[in-house]
Amino acid sequence: MNKTAERLFERVASWPEEDIAKLEEAARQIEAWRAGEYHATEEELLAIDEAIAELDRGEAATPEQVKAAFAAFRAA
Repeated sequence: MNKTAERLFERVASWPEEDIAKLEEAARQIEAWRAGEYHATEEELLAIDEAIAELDRGEAATPEQVKAAFAAFRAA
């Protein structure tokens, strides 16, 4: 372990349990990513469900809207 990580863990020791739990979850996600696994978060699953519902209702972006969105992302 490098010095930066060691200093981080020293600071983490003083964090509240809620923050440590968030760090543990982040570490689990990083480990899964490194192992080639990915598990969507609850928020991501809800966003996917909403996107599917929008498509089911016929609410899809036009090709022009998609092009404009990509152009905006590339410009940023």
